[in-house]
Amino acid sequence: MVQQFKKKSNMENSINLTLKVWRQNGPKEKGRFETYQVSNISTDSSFLEMLDVLNEQLINEGKEPVAFDHDCREGICGMCSLYINGHPHGPDDRVTTCQLHMRNFNDGDTITIEPWRSAGFPVIKDLIVDRQAFDKIIAAGGYVSVNTGGVPDANAMPISKADADEAMDAASCIGCGACVAACKNGSAMLFVSAKVSQLALLPQGKVEAARRAKNMVSKMDELGFGNCTNTGACEVECPKGISLANIARLNREFIKAKAQD
Repeated sequence: MVQQFKKKSNMENSINLTLKVWRQNGPKEKGRFETYQVSNISTDSSFLEMLDVLNEQLINEGKEPVAFDHDCREGICGMCSLYINGHPHGPDDRVTTCQLHMRNFNDGDTITIEPWRSAGFPVIKDLIVDRQAFDKIIAAGGYVSVNTGGVPDANAMPISKADADEAMDAASCIGCGACVAACKNGSAMLFVSAKVSQLALLPQGKVEAARRAKNMVSKMDELGFGNCTNTGACEVECPKGISLANIARLNREFIKAKAQD
């Protein structure tokens, strides 16, 4: 009786799924959806582990595995950038794809999996996109000037707790690009505003303050990201819950910078 119960329990904790996966051989190739069936997927497994099962199945069948991005698989780096059933990182709140578990889906579900959709994030292969655009935006102004030499004491530059907390909240942005994928205009305003805010709120960031927002916004526009839609989808889908208030701060910083031209 005990053995029968265990077997039934294991069956109840696994699901069968239909996957519609975007396949694209390269940036200039025409993409298409391909449909796959996966069986006996543990509801305790992560979404990426489910894709590992799919790829093992495809390899055993002599087919090309699905290319997707991942690194830490701990919800830290944000490389697991997948658009799942119309949501960046899937239907769960405040998680990256690697931390999305299959218990969020039901037996027999059809899951549509796509890459980020944005002119600023061209597809490299299948579900992998080129996110170097974010690095270029950071290089345009997301830095501070520091003097070489000894490290100053931690209490040498007092910062209010409110400012420090806001700066830390903004700095929690992992640059995954979910905000871009969620925006119907493919805007990177939430990402840029978070990176501007974490420096604008601190005295260390004042040296470049006059040009930081202007340069980063200019680079964002140059790289093909759209304008802010003001719908708030970016904040809702952000795995770190970056606040829209940062966009207001970015706008203020940008206006101040333009006024100094």
